[in-house]
Amino acid sequence: MSMWLSDSQKIGVAFCSGGGFFLIGGVMLFFDRAMLAMGNILFLIGLTIIIGPQKTMVFFARKQKLKGTAAFFGGLALILLRWPLIGFLVELYGIMVLFGDFLGTIAGFARNVPIVGPYIGILIDKVGLGRRNAELPV
Repeated sequence: MSMWLSDSQKIGVAFCSGGGFFLIGGVMLFFDRAMLAMGNILFLIGLTIIIGPQKTMVFFARKQKLKGTAAFFGGLALILLRWPLIGFLVELYGIMVLFGDFLGTIAGFARNVPIVGPYIGILIDKVGLGRRNAELPV
């Protein structure tokens, strides 16, 4: 990983990872508003550091992703307005629309993780995450 990422991008990955941990913690603590908000903020900061501010704006402003962008930021607003469960569900829909294309790639990477990879592969096959890229024409 170190040969492909710059030092600032590694920091961005750390922010995104921290955001993921805060989101998981917020869900585990029965949709704790502060942890969910912190997770979202860390994730957005990390994404901006990884791909840059201009590419981040272009990513969220793409015409085919506007519905996902609206859902993601609307869900974040609902979380901040003290509606964490509804906000998280709306945000989850936005994440699926925005990042759904990457799920197959992430699933392929997760299969190669030592020790737990085969179990993750079985779970992915049952859920069907790997199908999206498999259905694309070659």
